[in-house]
Amino acid sequence: MDKLAKYRQIVQDVLQEYAAVPISNGDVQTQTIFDRENDRYQVMDIGWSNNRRVYDCDLHLDIINGKIWVQQNMTEMQIGQALMDKGVAKEDIVLGFQAPYAREYSGFAVG
Repeated sequence: MDKLAKYRQIVQDVLQEYAAVPISNGDVQTQTIFDRENDRYQVMDIGWSNNRRVYDCDLHLDIINGKIWVQQNMTEMQIGQALMDKGVAKEDIVLGFQAPYAREYSGFAVG
């Protein structure tokens, strides 16, 4: 399996594992959204809780030029570590939610 195919599968596996944990409050569904053609992957919470609309993007990852970009992480999961545990090289993970000048201090790739 080539690196891109491997990374696509890892991203999908990690996001599906996260989405499988049920939400305990309200009528909220966790959904995975996988755009495999453009390498965009998300986990969304959608529904109602305490008469309030819930529409949140918990996780958003893109694969850009062979690297996994973490665009959003609103979870307690250490997504970089979760990806590395599945076989992603540290130098192939970019914390896109961090300012470009701060990425060099993250221990991950800068871009």
